[in-house]
Amino acid sequence: MSRLFVQSDWVTPLIVALSLGVLISLFNPAFLSTFNIQVLLEAVSINVLIALSQMVIIAIGQMNLSVGALGGLAAVIFAGLMEVFGIPPVLAGAMALGVGLAGGLLNGLLIGLTGISAFVITLATLSIFKGLNLAITQAQPFYEIPDSVKLFGNSTLFGPFPIIFIPAALTVILMVVFFNRLPVGRWLLAVGGNAHSAELSGISTTKTVVIAHAISGLLAACAGILLVARLQLGQPTIGDDWLIMSFAAPIIGGAILAGGHVSTVATVFGVLIVAQITQALVLFHIDPFLVQVVLGLMILAAVFANQWRESRLQRAGQE
Repeated sequence: MSRLFVQSDWVTPLIVALSLGVLISLFNPAFLSTFNIQVLLEAVSINVLIALSQMVIIAIGQMNLSVGALGGLAAVIFAGLMEVFGIPPVLAGAMALGVGLAGGLLNGLLIGLTGISAFVITLATLSIFKGLNLAITQAQPFYEIPDSVKLFGNSTLFGPFPIIFIPAALTVILMVVFFNRLPVGRWLLAVGGNAHSAELSGISTTKTVVIAHAISGLLAACAGILLVARLQLGQPTIGDDWLIMSFAAPIIGGAILAGGHVSTVATVFGVLIVAQITQALVLFHIDPFLVQVVLGLMILAAVFANQWRESRLQRAGQE
């Protein structure tokens, strides 16, 4: 049993998530109300896309500081195309996804072709994407969101399950298949584990880096579009607070920052844990600004826990 805890990425986050749910509901039964569960699932639906957007990059041993800025840019373009040009939501959404994909490709090409650190490149593109966002919006939100988009972002399918939970769930399934069944998913983990060995095995590091950043940009744009639907406006500040969240959930889910090891399912439970804690702070009337403090402490705890687990696995392998 203890070996299962050590080897499985998702078991510990699952137990922590279930324990948190029970503990919070004991102190405040409103936590299990239909409305609260709906709010929780709406937050999870969007945050899981943000977390997966960063997790793909962690898989190759890099980081993407521009996740929030790119997601925010896609969000305001989605809202602006509908308000200013009257473009139908489906077409505007496709164009916003195209912006996310293009932004991700730009990151990947700059990193892959120049060899400059992903930290430096994505820090620069963060500023570029945010500047474009402010140039487009003039720091003013787009309010004229079509009713169909508002309905999509704020309706439930059945019970407390929001409609926006569907694209998030489909994305999680696709990512599980991507990393476990498709060769390109294994390429990402191989490059993250040891780029030199991956090259010797015939895997193109540059191509893999470009693919990872393209997927990351696409997922960030998808999160931005869903957030516009949920908020019912194209707020220029969308994405400003995504960075910590994007790292917290994958790390809580056992991802190794050096690359080569990530877990999609465990990352989903990491998102759920963060959402539960955020909801608990609201229910217990605790200062919401403490969320950032809690997230920072959770990242530190998760990093220490991951190091402890890795050392246990190494010792078990030597025995």
